Amino acid sequence: MNFFSNALRAIFPDQCLQCGALVDGSQALCGSCWKETSFITGTVCDACGVPLIGEGDGKDHCDDCLKIERSWGRGRSAIRYEGAGRRIVLALKHGDRTDIAKPAAGWMWLATKPLLKPGMIVIPVPIHRARLVKRRYNQSALLAQHFAEFAELEYWPDALIRTRSTPLQDGLNQEERFANLDGAIMAAGHMRSRLDGASVVLIDDVMTSGATLEACARACLAAGADQVFVSVLARVTKDT
Repeated sequence: MNFFSNALRAIFPDQCLQCGALVDGSQALCGSCWKETSFITGTVCDACGVPLIGEGDGKDHCDDCLKIERSWGRGRSAIRYEGAGRRIVLALKHGDRTDIAKPAAGWMWLATKPLLKPGMIVIPVPIHRARLVKRRYNQSALLAQHFAEFAELEYWPDALIRTRSTPLQDGLNQEERFANLDGAIMAAGHMRSRLDGASVVLIDDVMTSGATLEACARACLAAGADQVFVSVLARVTKDT
């Protein structure tokens, strides 16, 4: 296996996910792009993972999570949705760069690892079948699959479904985002009994207001899930 891996690297050398520069096989980003990617560290909101100022006690919440009802318990984000981080997310979401999913899921796993417990179920935010046909893949499902592999947890790709095709959230204000998703996501019929009593980790690529994750969390809880946590690749911040 090592021989073939080394041979493949000789023919197709590893490249930086962002700029394409040659990198060591153990890295996903070159040094320059790594510096331009705002990884979230230090004190964060315990519900969404957005960076907070100062040193907290590990259970602090940002202004949004204090004002907006969150049906999930705890959550983490890997990077800020800005600069190179934003370009990475858009390449995964709209640029057919499915190769980004595995290293990005690794970043998410590292950020969320302190919250994880054995027996948790990893579930992606679903997209409507019409959008799936157009895009050909669900980026959240790709992230969730690799996240589950890193965390050694069960992965349920079809636990949630979109009951209708909703307009894109881009350009909508906070109230409109939540209204747009109201009743649009539910547990798949064949999965409801399995969700009863489950501890769920929801996976998504970007969190802005949290409306999509809220709809998913409510669907899981309505099906009997015991608790819901969230993990996202990128968090939109106030200054983004």
